[in-house]
Amino acid sequence: MASSLAARRLLSRAFAARRVLPCASPLPSSPSVLRRLATNASPPPTLPPPPLEPTVDPPTSEGASSYAGDGAGAGGSYRSGPGAASGGRRPGGSGYEEEQEKVLRASLLHVPRMGWSESAMIAGARDVGVSPAIVGAFQRKEAALVEFFMDDCLQQLMDRVDAGEGEQLKTLILTERLSRLIRMRLEMQAPYISKWPQALSIQSQPTNVSTSLKQRAVLVDEIWHAAGDSGSDIDWYVKRAVLGGIYSTSEAYMLTDKSPEFCDTWTFVNRRMKDALNLEKSVKEAGYLAEAMRAGLGVGPIQDILNKVFQK
Repeated sequence: MASSLAARRLLSRAFAARRVLPCASPLPSSPSVLRRLATNASPPPTLPPPPLEPTVDPPTSEGASSYAGDGAGAGGSYRSGPGAASGGRRPGGSGYEEEQEKVLRASLLHVPRMGWSESAMIAGARDVGVSPAIVGAFQRKEAALVEFFMDDCLQQLMDRVDAGEGEQLKTLILTERLSRLIRMRLEMQAPYISKWPQALSIQSQPTNVSTSLKQRAVLVDEIWHAAGDSGSDIDWYVKRAVLGGIYSTSEAYMLTDKSPEFCDTWTFVNRRMKDALNLEKSVKEAGYLAEAMRAGLGVGPIQDILNKVFQK
């Protein structure tokens, strides 16, 4: 019975392979006939091999999400190197930052006419042959331009001190050295004086005020170092509070100065530095901080602190 059932299955497969319709006559049951049919039956068609499993390269040490080499994508090729120097640069790379610096530096030439504005940045981008679309990469456009100017001026000031003017400062007394450094820094703002109130307004915005305060604190600290101060005692804070107040008041005075080459401003700076030892005239710059230090740390009176700060 089992052999007959197996024979029938074999015949069914042979007929299906040859596409032969089964006849109504009974199927042959002779073993010789079954063997002949089995021999003539064509083998079943071979199935295609299963698809290979996709292989995933292990992440490199630079990051699991970076692409090594050039990978084809919807937007072009991806590069894992910083800046993607050849071809499509990625924002944040060194080459991209250099282009941004070029745009900001070129934009300063348009500030006297266009102000600290996005229009000046677009004009600067066109001057250096960069697409104006790069301006959209600056999160705080006008603020980025002002902050770049502040940093650039500080660098220029330090370069001048290192280039030889620092030796000339050593021949002056402390108040004269400080006055000279403040003047050197404020002179850099002279070409932009008509638009500087706009810059101050941008710096005072809530999203920009923290960076502005940090830049001014660094400026005052560098001026003190250039003047020869390297102390780190309790007077460190008082010195910078006094000088920061004098710088701010001189900057505000410069905005209203109509004298030739700002002569009145430089006279004002010299007078304020000389008056710094007088408590009644320096209280607006440093009195509040010195009073807090005297009460909280048990140091001497304010006059003694100021005399120690500006001792010659």
